[in-house]
Amino acid sequence: MTTTLRADAARNRDRVLATARALVAEGDLSLQLNDIARRAGVGVGTVYRHFPTRRALLEALAADAFATLLDQAQAASREDDPWAGLQRLMRSILLGQLTEPTLAEVLSTSPDEDATVPTTTRRGELAALAATVLERAVRAGQLRPGLTLDDLQHLVCGTAFAARIADAPDDRVELYLAVLLAGVRAPGQGSPPPA
Repeated sequence: MTTTLRADAARNRDRVLATARALVAEGDLSLQLNDIARRAGVGVGTVYRHFPTRRALLEALAADAFATLLDQAQAASREDDPWAGLQRLMRSILLGQLTEPTLAEVLSTSPDEDATVPTTTRRGELAALAATVLERAVRAGQLRPGLTLDDLQHLVCGTAFAARIADAPDDRVELYLAVLLAGVRAPGQGSPPPA
């Protein structure tokens, strides 16, 4: 059941999100709720009412990027070629993490114990789609034996980290992605086409 916020409550929520987005854009992912309340010009109780934990705020900030990632994962699961599907999924996860730092943290950390049902549902949907893509690549003999979904997630997160700390991150992403894809491709499958 979705509850519609009063106009003033919606404005306050938007103000908190805008303030948090500005901090993330400055490179501050600490998202201290008390500091955000002060900067947004709202009471601390207002922030906690909308976002009871830092994680809840983080997930709200990442919501659009997460929705885009789910769309890409669905498309990847429908690719005719299982390898193309795996490439699309890994590319989407990597680029999503690089363009939206809050998504990177949402994907690389566990949700709060009291996480909301929609977040749990989205994470479950992404995991199911990713498992489908992975299983198709395994059945087609295109994925290096022994790799699990967790392995792929860790490798993509590590690649995103490597790209972020590179001297020219935008210039390195495609190279790093190509190296990652070559590394996870089953031996004897040849060189993967450019990502």
